[in-house]
Amino acid sequence: MSSQSITTAFQDHFGYAPLLVRAPGRVNLIGEHTDYNGGFVLPAAVDKEIHFAVGLNGSDTARLVAQDLNETHDFSLTEEVKPGKTQWANYLKGVVAQMQRKGLVVPGFDCVFGGNIPLGAGMSSSAAIECGLGFALNKLLGDKFDRLELAHMGQAAEHEFAGVKSGLMDQFASLFGRAGHVVRLDCRSLDYEYFPFDTTTYRLILCNSGVKHALASSEYNTRRQECEQGVALIKQYYPTVHSLRDITLTQLKEHQTELGDVLYRRCSYVVEENLRVEAACLHLLGGNFQAFGQEMYGSHAGLRDKYEVSCQELDVLVELARPLPGVLGARMMGGGFGGCTINLVETDKVDAFVEHMTAGYQQELNLTLETYQATIVSGVEVVESVEAGR
Repeated sequence: MSSQSITTAFQDHFGYAPLLVRAPGRVNLIGEHTDYNGGFVLPAAVDKEIHFAVGLNGSDTARLVAQDLNETHDFSLTEEVKPGKTQWANYLKGVVAQMQRKGLVVPGFDCVFGGNIPLGAGMSSSAAIECGLGFALNKLLGDKFDRLELAHMGQAAEHEFAGVKSGLMDQFASLFGRAGHVVRLDCRSLDYEYFPFDTTTYRLILCNSGVKHALASSEYNTRRQECEQGVALIKQYYPTVHSLRDITLTQLKEHQTELGDVLYRRCSYVVEENLRVEAACLHLLGGNFQAFGQEMYGSHAGLRDKYEVSCQELDVLVELARPLPGVLGARMMGGGFGGCTINLVETDKVDAFVEHMTAGYQQELNLTLETYQATIVSGVEVVESVEAGR
């Protein structure tokens, strides 16, 4: 779904020129399930994107068109916006509600959106939807909010209107992405730093398992609770502890018996994953992609064995990739229980990699594999600025 086709659809529906905004999805190279634990993540915005055409319509009604689904949804802006039964619309309504709470009077607007972020692949299409609309409305209404405020609004929309208690990483990556760079975000302080990531010598290839197990959302929230339980226990002995970010492996080991097997594994995974992110950044600064790839494998093993959010399909994909020529690292990406693996592959080996993975996945599980090459791009931005509104 191109920006031009979204613009055309908008003009067909509403008959005037819109503001056009591009909102990218994201990959996370390493640092999974660390964000809501006050830890480190290493995402990048990628060229799988959602395009928005948005304009003010001079009424008190919002009119939404999901072009990919060929569905529409209208709602009134005369009172505080509440969630409804149309799930895709809730992501957009959630953003409007956050703006209202900040004291902004949101006038009637029209919005057509569509894109090429594969649904269920763990590339955060929901965050792109939230950030794209938030950015577009913010532009049309005088740039009242900065990018970090927009990221927080998107996160709050996800919590309250979609029921997923996600961290800030997805919205942050969509808004703060920089072409040719990954960004390390400290999810506690919100400090961030860019690291160059050369995608000419090495490519990021996503392998979509094609499955999304029903466990995903409920188990995500369960993992969050388990981490909080672990922190509460350790905090009894170390009052300065506020999150797993403050806890060392030594402290966990001291209280392993009290934590019990499950909480110990959950908490030790998060502490170790933060260490992997920091090590991975040092590898990037040294240009050591081989060592970076080993951190990816370590991340997957922890997600599989300690955090238990992988699944057979993801594990098969990682093991299929491991022995192939030119593969430096592979891991599951995203919340888990389906979605994609992310693979670091030498550029001249990509074609053979895709061929082997596709054949192997079919042979092992009788499943069809979709793959995507991800190019690292800049964050949410205006594609075309025109006088948008009536």
